[in-house]
Amino acid sequence: MMELKSSTTFRVRFNEVDSMNITWHGHYVTFFEDAREAFGREYDIDYLTIHREGYYAPLVDIHVEYKSPLIYGDEARIEITYKDCDAAKIIFEYKIFNLRDGKLAAKGSTTQVFMDKDYRLVLYPPDFFIKWKIKNGLREE
Repeated sequence: MMELKSSTTFRVRFNEVDSMNITWHGHYVTFFEDAREAFGREYDIDYLTIHREGYYAPLVDIHVEYKSPLIYGDEARIEITYKDCDAAKIIFEYKIFNLRDGKLAAKGSTTQVFMDKDYRLVLYPPDFFIKWKIKNGLREE
């Protein structure tokens, strides 16, 4: 099966480090968000597209494992991989690498579900999402 991947780079800013000069743990969630937005632009599945189709895609699960600290000024690359499943979910896995030494700084995953405009959970993949999977080689017509 084909995997959909994307990556983006970022530099750790002063306001993202704590008193130990390492990236505060909560900012990794923002780094994941940046990766999701880059992925969405690359594969035409951004939040505005989902919204135009009549849905929301809230996060229901976030998992982060911290491996090696990023410090102020470090440049990092975040890799994002879409994990296909049959459910009405969008699941991503992430790896953040420090470009200074190549070490894995963190890894994790997120799960999003679909909700309609009335905030009701959608139990089956929306038609536009199935078409997106076909377009990207994840499903056959």
